[in-house]
Amino acid sequence: MRSRIIVDSCCDMTPEMKGQMNVVAVPLTMTVDGVEYRDDERLDLSDFMDKLKRFMGKAGSASPSPFLYQKAIENSDNAYVVTLSGKLSGSHSNAVLGNNAASENGKGAACVFDSKSASAGETLIAIKIHDLIKSGIPQDSVIDTVHRFIDGMKTYFVLENYDNLRKNGRLSRVAGTLAHILDIKLIMGSDGNGEIALFDKCRGINKMTRRLINLIADSGKETENENIVISHCNNRGLADQLTSFIKERFHFKTVYVVPMGGLSSLYADDKGVILAF
Repeated sequence: MRSRIIVDSCCDMTPEMKGQMNVVAVPLTMTVDGVEYRDDERLDLSDFMDKLKRFMGKAGSASPSPFLYQKAIENSDNAYVVTLSGKLSGSHSNAVLGNNAASENGKGAACVFDSKSASAGETLIAIKIHDLIKSGIPQDSVIDTVHRFIDGMKTYFVLENYDNLRKNGRLSRVAGTLAHILDIKLIMGSDGNGEIALFDKCRGINKMTRRLINLIADSGKETENENIVISHCNNRGLADQLTSFIKERFHFKTVYVVPMGGLSSLYADDKGVILAF
């Protein structure tokens, strides 16, 4: 029996990664200028981002329904579920409801994990679950280990455009305006409990890059034989630059670089980069 990992579509992975790790994504939906987009493999991301750039209003998103989670769980054997931070989205609570319904039919998931993160953070957790399953340890040990891993995980992100975060109440108008005018790069991330926190402000991209690398060093986390994930929205250049610096200074087992899907791109916007370790 092969275990399956179920994620919401904010978990950014390549199709190859999903196939290798037996991952299935439950899609969120996004709304831009009254048009609803389903965040799945059929989404034309270039067209979606073009419409997002031209739309001056507030774009939004909606979590997968409990039924979609229930269906994904019931169609799987020995499933584990990873969702967006419960502080940022209703995806986690809906996954719990869907799992409860599946459990009543005798098909519940082993655990529904709140990532306390998003995008690259969810990806990193899914990779961790996959590695633990491959190691052959008991299910209870997988669950305990992943909970501890989530509690120690670090997620940081930098954006070129702060409008969507500001419009959705995650960033003040003053901070967003100053960042644009003064070329200030805001380094934000998870506060450890799933909320967005501001960690630093840097003038220019070079200082921002160095600060991100120093945040990895200052975290006190062991990097040897661990993984790090970098997700990006049309910014492979910065992702590759970070990868080069990370490989020079640390001993991560693997640096995964993945393109963002629709939901992550909606909020990170064009050129946004997220890293989790």
